[in-house]
Amino acid sequence: MKYEAVIFDLDGVLCHTDHYHYKAWHKIAMDLELHFDEDLNNRLRGVGRTESLEIILEANGKEMSPEEKNYYTNEKNNHYQAMLESMTPDDIDPDVIKTLTAISNLSIKTAIGSSSKNAKLIMEKAALNRYFDAISDGTNITKPKPDPEVFLKASEFLGVKPDNCLVVEDAKAGLLAGKNANMDSAAIGSAVHFGLATYNLEKLSDLLQYLE
Repeated sequence: MKYEAVIFDLDGVLCHTDHYHYKAWHKIAMDLELHFDEDLNNRLRGVGRTESLEIILEANGKEMSPEEKNYYTNEKNNHYQAMLESMTPDDIDPDVIKTLTAISNLSIKTAIGSSSKNAKLIMEKAALNRYFDAISDGTNITKPKPDPEVFLKASEFLGVKPDNCLVVEDAKAGLLAGKNANMDSAAIGSAVHFGLATYNLEKLSDLLQYLE
């Protein structure tokens, strides 16, 4: 078997909370009287909160002190977490459950590799914990994607060498992180257009053909 482990990004791959991110950032932008739309939101995919705020500020020709950035990124996270409270297992696509169940039957290890500090909350709300052997997220890394740290930590937690891991991502930053970690990758969603992945998936269960 070529791969001993699969490391999944969370948001946009296993669940879709993009609309929560958009609403949270939109509220912050409105409070600051800044322009914010779907196109700008798409630039924030796979990017940490501070860098996301910097992208929004740059797009509006604005600057902010480190203290202000810290305040508004925390406010954004508070809005986002409040929205996550309404999340349930029913929000997970059946194809995701089908895929994770099949992988567990193949005795392949699985991990989450997410820059989000909310990953564990999302996993709990979506009842996904039982499918995973490890979680590497924003609480155990210092460098966001495209730095490979989050994926290297995941492989370390699993006890699997990086070149025996496959990363599944929906964002350019994540695919670059996988590449920087010396891992093969599978792209899903809009990430298939970047030409960075080893495999391109129309749906998550397409992944299974590369694991069996």
